[in-house]
Amino acid sequence: MIPATLTVSIVTYRPDLALLERTLRALGASLTAARNAGLLRAANVALIDNTGSRTSAGAVIKLGKAMFEYSDVTMSYLHGHANIGYGAAHNLVMHGGSTHYHLVLNPDVELAPDALTVALRYLEDHANIGVLAPATFRDDGSREYACKRHPSVLDLILRGFAPRIVRRLFRRRLARYEMRDVMSEAGAKKVVSPVPVMSGSFMLARRKAIEATGGFDPAFFLYFEDFDWSVRLNRVTGSACVPSVRIVHHGGGAAKKGARHVGYFAKSAVRFFNKHGWKWL
Repeated sequence: MIPATLTVSIVTYRPDLALLERTLRALGASLTAARNAGLLRAANVALIDNTGSRTSAGAVIKLGKAMFEYSDVTMSYLHGHANIGYGAAHNLVMHGGSTHYHLVLNPDVELAPDALTVALRYLEDHANIGVLAPATFRDDGSREYACKRHPSVLDLILRGFAPRIVRRLFRRRLARYEMRDVMSEAGAKKVVSPVPVMSGSFMLARRKAIEATGGFDPAFFLYFEDFDWSVRLNRVTGSACVPSVRIVHHGGGAAKKGARHVGYFAKSAVRFFNKHGWKWL
């Protein structure tokens, strides 16, 4: 087996620098472990700042240099552009890339030390899988069901905006949407494939899968760009959630981030259903 090459893209917008530092520190440890295991030959980490501010970009660059100053990871930085959206910013790095694999990573995600070792080994052993998703956990250690079935409008409303008492009434429906029937704690070691919808907080894709799909659709400014890409990826390659690849996601839903994010969410949801077909119930 020839050790692979990997590009990691992280898009920031008004970043929480303390959290970004944790993300980069964990990423560095996971890259080192994969290299020591003989699975990784070279890695490039690209930090793309969408803030459009010299101050923000400077802080991101300073942090990136501090985290990887003494490592053999190649760093690259993109900044100074307007806020072009989450997917479009990742595309700046994905398009024209030449590494075997590309990892789309959120700036609020911490990888387990062996996450990339396990993920790269799985992809090397399963040539039919073009994109891999991890098992995702919250700050408190509880499972975040980030892999889902194809959504309906009702699923999105219930999961994102309904009061807790209403969600309880639809708990079976939501459990099915979140694939809990195949990703329960009882089956926590079982690889699930295919995965209809994956989270953009961590998507590890083969170069061939990126070239076949073109990466993210830039028409999605924020939210649902990962849903859309998941659908298109599943048309050209295999997908899998590998629970032994573990991450902690510190992010929150759109409803928790205010009215602007609710608006982004709704607009992108309409675009997603217009593109892939409306499913109300």
